[in-house]
Amino acid sequence: MAGSGLSSPPQPRLGWLVASAALAVLALLGSAAAWRWWRRGHRRRRTRLQRVGTVSALFVYPVKSCRGLAVQRAEVTRLGLRSGDMRDRCWLVIKEDGHMVTARQEPRLVLISITSENGCLILSAPEMNDLRIPVSLPTRNAIQNCRLFGSDIQGRDCGEEAAQWIRTFLKSEPYRLVHFELNMSPRNSKDAFETFQPSDKIAYPDCSPVMILSEASLGDLNSRLEKKVQIRNFRPNILVTECGPYEEDTWNDIIIGDAEMKGAMGCPRCIFTTIDPDTGILDRKEPLETLKSYRLCDPSEQHIYKSHPLFGFYFGVTKTGTVQVGDIVYKIIR
Repeated sequence: MAGSGLSSPPQPRLGWLVASAALAVLALLGSAAAWRWWRRGHRRRRTRLQRVGTVSALFVYPVKSCRGLAVQRAEVTRLGLRSGDMRDRCWLVIKEDGHMVTARQEPRLVLISITSENGCLILSAPEMNDLRIPVSLPTRNAIQNCRLFGSDIQGRDCGEEAAQWIRTFLKSEPYRLVHFELNMSPRNSKDAFETFQPSDKIAYPDCSPVMILSEASLGDLNSRLEKKVQIRNFRPNILVTECGPYEEDTWNDIIIGDAEMKGAMGCPRCIFTTIDPDTGILDRKEPLETLKSYRLCDPSEQHIYKSHPLFGFYFGVTKTGTVQVGDIVYKIIR
């Protein structure tokens, strides 16, 4: 039987093993080639990022029109910056009929400082005891229908103690304080200005999730003013250094940290900028008049900005992430 051919099967088996090994090697080489291709593509994508600045400060403004809080690190959410329990412009002072109240009507709102501790928002103001408000309000608190710039949005009432505290400090008519909860429907930035994307959402900001301003722009403005103004007059979320004046106007798409943002429009300025952030006194003139002398829009954009001068730039959020002071600002080159 030895010469019958029954001993020949090992030859094809050996051939099969060689072929399999060859295929494995080819697959490995293919994977390596794919890895090199991916890395080359990744590097190509990275080289399309242009460094345009560095984050020098981050600010969150939990209560609309009240003093901002400087933070070292923040989450960039769809609705704007967040630091712990403090979410940007997610608390709002309203009249009893639901219409918003800002420092345009009550300039002394800018004197109220905001911090947080142990699940509470803490409001502090001159000659007032601190007010502590739970971030998670009782469900028995009423939901108020609010009105901002012609748009409707809800807010949960923060209670009688908060309402009395606000009224006492401002020496005003009865006001309420409300909180936007994440299960509520946000406003659409595009309803305010067509320059925004349909995905841009906000709670109580004027129109944009994020506003960016450069130190150079502020420096250029102050070089034209007799009385210098502070960054607090303009309330940016992200302050950037290591760039030229007004370069932020040209950043169509940017990456900071692992967050991505898309430029939408210049920030149109109003009398709010003329409130002294240290005294709460409304001037109505500077720096607004100086800004109008050199920062008005192109005539082709007057249907958007009207007679408002532009200072700073509004951005929508295209990818959420985390940013911190010291992060490099990259412009995406397409």
